[in-house]
Amino acid sequence: MKVAVYSSHKFERNYLLEANEGKHELTFIDVPLSKETAMMAVNHNAISVFVSDDVSQENLIALKNLGINYVALRSAGYNHVDLETLKSLEMRAARVPAYSPYAVAEHAVALMLALNRKLIRSNSRINELNFSLDGLVGFDMQGKTVGIIGTGKIGSVVAKIMFGFGCRLIAFDDAENKELKDKYEVEYMKCEELCKQADIITLHVPLMESTRYLINKQCISQMKKNVMLINTSRGTLVNTKDVIDALKTGQVGYFGMDVYEEEKHLFFEDHSEDILQDEIIGRLMTFKNVLITGHQAFLTKEALQNIASTTIYNLDCFEKKAPCENEIKTKI
Repeated sequence: MKVAVYSSHKFERNYLLEANEGKHELTFIDVPLSKETAMMAVNHNAISVFVSDDVSQENLIALKNLGINYVALRSAGYNHVDLETLKSLEMRAARVPAYSPYAVAEHAVALMLALNRKLIRSNSRINELNFSLDGLVGFDMQGKTVGIIGTGKIGSVVAKIMFGFGCRLIAFDDAENKELKDKYEVEYMKCEELCKQADIITLHVPLMESTRYLINKQCISQMKKNVMLINTSRGTLVNTKDVIDALKTGQVGYFGMDVYEEEKHLFFEDHSEDILQDEIIGRLMTFKNVLITGHQAFLTKEALQNIASTTIYNLDCFEKKAPCENEIKTKI
């Protein structure tokens, strides 16, 4: 099968080639799928897309007209795919439902520790031969209350890690995890109550209408003064403007983000020679108590191996016209 791999990055190509074992003809395309780049999939049978690709109605129709019938996502999330159009065009799509919950969970904890102990600022000082400790005071994680919003695979790993730090764990999820309650002393409660009690809040829920802007002005007002907020899930879970306002007043004392609601035309690319047009993220970058990473929480070799092998498996299923356990079920 000939596959056009959109938004292909150097860090993932060798993993895809190794997993492929020469079975499919992979064409690596550096740029994202868009109205202007859809034609680059001509003479292919399938496309593979990343979270930054625009798998909208217009582009799906253009791809279908080129003879594309299959879409292999290299991500777990698929909110960037127009499922109704996909179904109406009788196209099949599959995702990578789980690549490494440890990668994302460990990155969330890394953000917590780096913010708490002011590691970025400390390293910058050392590079300037400034060994002063003024302004670098952190706090013991032990005994702090960590609020975990979403205790699926990733949130569960975060709970287990933070239990090891000696934290009190509270959580909000529609489905309670019995193992977390029994073994790790996780207390489930309403989201509002979690916000009132937690010293650290970390987000691990999918993006749905019910979770869009879950963290907003009203929610933040219920949080403890100087709360630490961590988001490694989906950018649109957080109303960034409301967080900026809370950072100004000190209501939010620390903010770590690996995802951003307007990341589509910003993350995954080198903009070091450009003039930054995004005023919101530009404002965030001025805060010393904000730590931003560019959607790299998933970026471990184990995760990349799993993404690659699952993507190739999905393509194998498409080629054989066989059922695929990772296929996205679409309904109109």
